[in-house]
Amino acid sequence: MSTSAAPTTTIDPYAPAAPASARHFLHHLNPLAKIAAVAPAMVMLLFVRDLATPASFIVLAYVIIVIGARLSVRTTALLFLAVPVGIAVIGVGFSLWVDAAIVDDTAPFLQIGGWTLFTGALQVGFATALRLGAILTLALIGGLTTTGPDLVRASIQQLHVPYRIGYTALAAYRFVPRFGYELAVIRAAHRVRGHHGGRGPFARMARGWGYIVPLLASAIRHAERVALAMDSRAFGAHSTRTERYLVPFRVRDVVFIALFLIGSAAIFIMLFPV
Repeated sequence: MSTSAAPTTTIDPYAPAAPASARHFLHHLNPLAKIAAVAPAMVMLLFVRDLATPASFIVLAYVIIVIGARLSVRTTALLFLAVPVGIAVIGVGFSLWVDAAIVDDTAPFLQIGGWTLFTGALQVGFATALRLGAILTLALIGGLTTTGPDLVRASIQQLHVPYRIGYTALAAYRFVPRFGYELAVIRAAHRVRGHHGGRGPFARMARGWGYIVPLLASAIRHAERVALAMDSRAFGAHSTRTERYLVPFRVRDVVFIALFLIGSAAIFIMLFPV
């Protein structure tokens, strides 16, 4: 009786992300299109000082992300909790640093003894916090729906970044999860050998210093293997190379850029103080 071997599958870490459903349109867009759409608004937000303009961009970014991105429950919770809380904390913090002499012509909001927090200080602080929050949420439009390898491929194929630079960066990008795995192995080895080093913050710092040398040695070995593999495959010997995975720039990307730029222009025209 003959037995057939079970089929094996190979996971390519450089393969594009699995396609999302049709309604999650952000995952189908070119990474460069998402950057080109939000970059002008992010630059213009550096020059606004009001509250309504950055708040409007935060709402716009939230709507686009919720509708067009496939988010996990944890990511959604962080998006709706961490960002508003961060804006509130940063706004209050900046308000406390505003010179009272600059805003003493506004109404007092809080008074403790001889110290007064004016509404003008709150406006300045929250305007700064909202600008930071708006820039962050606009960056999340692409950040939550784009992988590093896809961004590198798009830069090589559309921006004509030399593939020697792009794929070297992609190899470095793959170092990050490998370092996490190596660190877990080193920690497990230290625990097996009884190198606990006690408890408390100083003990953690001491253990951290003990991880540095093995991590550096592992990084050097891995970099040497990658360099030898790239050299043996004649990487960089030719001016161009055949791409295994394509990241095309389609009509949908142009439409998304145009619609976002129109929406951004409308917000600035209606809300930006003249």
